[in-house]
Amino acid sequence: MTQSTFTPRVFSGIKPSGGLQLGNYLGAIKRWADMQGEMETIYCVVDLHAITVWQDPAELRDGTREIAAGLLASGIDPTKSILFNQSQVSAHVELCWLFNCVARVGWMNRMTQFKDKAGSNAEKVSLGLYAYPSLMAADILLYHATHVPVGEDQKQHVELTRDIASKFNHDFKTDFFPLTEPVIEGPATRVMNLRDGTKKMSKSGESDMERVNMLDDADKIAKKFKKAKTDPEPLPETLDGLKDRPEARNLVDIYSALNDTTPEAVIAEYAGAGWGTFKPALADLAVAKLAPISDEMCRLMNDPAEIDRILGDGAYKAREIAEPILQQAYDIVGFLRS
Repeated sequence: MTQSTFTPRVFSGIKPSGGLQLGNYLGAIKRWADMQGEMETIYCVVDLHAITVWQDPAELRDGTREIAAGLLASGIDPTKSILFNQSQVSAHVELCWLFNCVARVGWMNRMTQFKDKAGSNAEKVSLGLYAYPSLMAADILLYHATHVPVGEDQKQHVELTRDIASKFNHDFKTDFFPLTEPVIEGPATRVMNLRDGTKKMSKSGESDMERVNMLDDADKIAKKFKKAKTDPEPLPETLDGLKDRPEARNLVDIYSALNDTTPEAVIAEYAGAGWGTFKPALADLAVAKLAPISDEMCRLMNDPAEIDRILGDGAYKAREIAEPILQQAYDIVGFLRS
């Protein structure tokens, strides 16, 4: 098998921890929905990754359903994509063990996200938090995924996935796993804090006014954008004029992503406008785009049995792809099975 013979297939996942906010939607979920129909798409709520840090069991189940509801409400169509939660497909952890034995400790030591999350307490965090990039590689390669839409901060993990695939193929003299390509595109792949444009929007921020939650109603959405931090200057004539103006650039990027246009087009439309004009326009756009998603999320979360049914159906479809690939990997490694 050569790289050119792999079926074009997208895989990506999101952790069920902390709820969804605008950064998740514009940085990932909206693009996932847009990719449906371009090639085969597989999307996963990665609940196995969530337990690398302590999770309350009831909250983990609720969080998994909330993420699934957010994906469905944002346009992920279970008739066009496979949508499931990771723990329902045991092949993920089985392939992960093979990759634990392929990946090198030095590779894990270079993972910047582990260093950021562990901080000065690295000796006391779980082994899972240290080794989870190997599970991420298994998530992707279990489906022979050729493309992974990721934010810039996750690109290193796709590069590690390529390293693991390359080493497996080299060690066993095969071309079994593809060299997956990261897909990083769009004007708002990294959505910033509404109170500090130098920081990424996060569910864990101190103030709820820093972010737009996907469960916020229309009034909250409008209020947050109208009160977003800006600077005294009007919007410039060209995009270059936003250099060193992080809050202004963030709002322009958000507008362009919500409106499916470019930051250049936004500047052309609003050049010279003050924030008293631009922020209400952004608020109206955000309400029009996001409030229906919030309403649909609420409707879905009031019917957990329907969410569970969709995830169960997706897991069945995922296993149909994953199991043959895992079994072939076992054969390549040399496992004896009776």
